Amino acid sequence: MHSTEIGQGDIFLVCGLGSLGQYCVVALKEFGVAVHAIEVAQPQNWEIPTLPAMLNQLVLGDCRQPQVLEQAGIRHCRAVLLVTADEGINTAAAFAARALNPNARLVMRSAQENLNELLHQQLGNFVAYEATQLPAPSFALAALNSETQGFFTLGNQLLQVSTIQITANHPWCNHPLYELNQGRYRLLYHTRRTHQISDSFSVWEPDDDLRVGDDITLIEMTGLTIPASRSSHRSKQVWQSLRRRLTWHHLQQTVRLCWRNSRGTQRVVAISSLLTIGLFLSGALLYKFQYPTLSFSDTLNIALVLIIGGFDNLFGQLKLEFSLPWWLYLFSLSMTVAGTIFVGILYATLTEWVLATRFQFLRPRSPMPTTNHIVLIGLGRVGQQVATLLQELSQSLIGISANDLPAETLPEFPVITGKTTDALVKAHVATAKSVVVVTDSEVANLEIGLMARAMNPACNLVLRTTDPIFAGNVARLLPDAKVFGVYALAAEAFVGAAFGENILYVFRINTCTTLVTEYQIEYGDTLNGLLLAEVSYGYGVVPILHHKQGYEMVHVLPSEDARLQVGDRLIVLATIAGLQRIEQGAMQAKQWRVQIDQILSTQTISTATRAIAHMAGCDIMTASSFLKHPPCTISALLHKQQALRLIRDLEIYQVIAHLAPAEKPELPH
Repeated sequence: MHSTEIGQGDIFLVCGLGSLGQYCVVALKEFGVAVHAIEVAQPQNWEIPTLPAMLNQLVLGDCRQPQVLEQAGIRHCRAVLLVTADEGINTAAAFAARALNPNARLVMRSAQENLNELLHQQLGNFVAYEATQLPAPSFALAALNSETQGFFTLGNQLLQVSTIQITANHPWCNHPLYELNQGRYRLLYHTRRTHQISDSFSVWEPDDDLRVGDDITLIEMTGLTIPASRSSHRSKQVWQSLRRRLTWHHLQQTVRLCWRNSRGTQRVVAISSLLTIGLFLSGALLYKFQYPTLSFSDTLNIALVLIIGGFDNLFGQLKLEFSLPWWLYLFSLSMTVAGTIFVGILYATLTEWVLATRFQFLRPRSPMPTTNHIVLIGLGRVGQQVATLLQELSQSLIGISANDLPAETLPEFPVITGKTTDALVKAHVATAKSVVVVTDSEVANLEIGLMARAMNPACNLVLRTTDPIFAGNVARLLPDAKVFGVYALAAEAFVGAAFGENILYVFRINTCTTLVTEYQIEYGDTLNGLLLAEVSYGYGVVPILHHKQGYEMVHVLPSEDARLQVGDRLIVLATIAGLQRIEQGAMQAKQWRVQIDQILSTQTISTATRAIAHMAGCDIMTASSFLKHPPCTISALLHKQQALRLIRDLEIYQVIAHLAPAEKPELPH
């Protein structure tokens, strides 16, 4: 992410104009950039009819060929999006593009995690996503039909995005909004029935009181934590546990307890194992004692051959090549006989264990729920990922698949195969709370959705689609259904990544795609030197993690007064429009000042001075000058939310101030 404004020199190349590629072009044009594209042949039908007019250049040919890439302007490209449906073509084109342009950002469509990591190490400035898997959390969350709109982990904290409707008995009713935008909460949206969702997270009035019927969307730090160094902590625990257990007293107690709790077969196996080991070691020692010239490894080898029934290998000749005492001969024979018996017992036990394990894999799936469950139709890659997420959320689930699935595929919940009509009845769709249809066929999804709605008009219906026209028709036919365009949702993540940002998560808040995006602050960045309050209210995004370079501590939901510097790591919650504003440096104008009216106590002037210095971005001497001769106006221009927070803080320090509009608002950067 750089501060240079996008001009003619910034070309973005899209390789592959399938569904994903077309949506990537649309999202890129929202940034006002020049978009070139490569497609193997002229498309006969465009999913987005206006797309040809959006392209600055269309080159027909194979994107793996250097001459085709040259024709498309690869050497002047800022980023290349490799989004064909063939991962092999994408990989080959990535190497060709990197050879021609060492600095271009490469964004590739691929589901091969190991390959993606190797390519990142080999190519540099590279990121890969799987388009069909990115929207899976959106389907899972839509199936819940609850307040939760998103959840993800940052650092060691679990964060959750929720939409809440305020009722008369809600504890936040009649409270001002600014009270929610602190501590473990950050307010994203505040809407009343007549208001629309904005593409900015800062459009709310801090002093507005929450009323009955209001909707608020906020992000919350849930308090659930994941140990930061789980593996090292576990290793320490294991080592300490071993040290406690490897004592003679503890070993004696363990043996007695195991013997007391074991069954007859287990005791026979234990005795056989001990006797086999004893005979093996005794045989090795006796041969070493009788033949001192033999190495210890040779004697161990002799004992091993005898214990596994190899008596004839050693003594099968009519005349031995070496003298052998009669007692050692008898002991060797006894070793072979006993070994055959005891090793046979061990082999039988192992065979029984292997067979039992295999039959355990073939156990029938868990019983089907009959009410208040989720029916998931379509268990391809998207469906399987949705199922995994719903299982992690402890949801009752029934899967429906057109084809038989291996027993090891999603074994923890029941799966029905066969004709869809019969399967819907068996899955108890009539009493299900949600029906999620994510097959690869849009027509099949619509048909199944209509059948499900006929069987259960009150169910929460979620449909997968790719064609925007088809999606619009489905939305009109089923107005209460949640219709998600897979490629439209995934394209915004690909485009965000093309500008150099690392898209960590993608989900939807109501109808707006939201991205959890990571920035590494560099020289010349539009974010460098800004307070987090300026980032939040100026660009309409929400900073949710700040890691200052040189410090170990990571701040989740950080203070607005922190200032960004080169080397800092910042993660924000943003819409694609918010990322566009950051990319172009299009910060909202600061239109407000704070006027100091009266100082009620001189004892708190020092703390009030520091508060002004922090929020106004000035030094202590300048901040103190504003408090010497009230009334006085602080010269620094602020965003409205910043100014109101400064007024509230000054009131705590017994300094009375009010909000004053700037005569000449600061122009946007």
